[in-house]
Amino acid sequence: MTSANIELVILSADALQALVAADLAGASAEAGVALPAEFLDDTWLWSLRLGQLIGEPACAPWLVRAVVPRPGHAAVGHAGFHGEPDADGMVEVGYRIVPAHRRRGYARASLAALLDFAREHGARTARASISPRNAPSLALAASFGFERTGEQWDERDGRELVFERPLT
Repeated sequence: MTSANIELVILSADALQALVAADLAGASAEAGVALPAEFLDDTWLWSLRLGQLIGEPACAPWLVRAVVPRPGHAAVGHAGFHGEPDADGMVEVGYRIVPAHRRRGYARASLAALLDFAREHGARTARASISPRNAPSLALAASFGFERTGEQWDERDGRELVFERPLT
């Protein structure tokens, strides 16, 4: 999956397993790109996605990808979906750019690529759950036409505002 200035590289089960084991060098070798040290802060995410991938290998394109600037050989973050589209054709997007690389358009390019992928693969609605304190992500979602549909409590992140937008 690519956008004008990034490529989203699928993280394989082997890459995720290495991240769960805090083996950044091994994960980078498996991914084919250098992964940032900040990826080791997201062990909970890699464990979750690895479990999904082991349970349903076909969902790999819908899970997590490294965000790699073009041209480049080092990831600046990760982006993907929480899973395949549900029965109503909804997918939830997620992305994180490491602090040293923020405010350079990588989140915008990642979100655009995710939405294009979802649309091209039959999803009908995209959802994003964002902390009310995350002004940059709130602004990004608004710029892509996401509209607030409610809120939820996330066990890990606390209160989140829920936004959706059609993909058709």
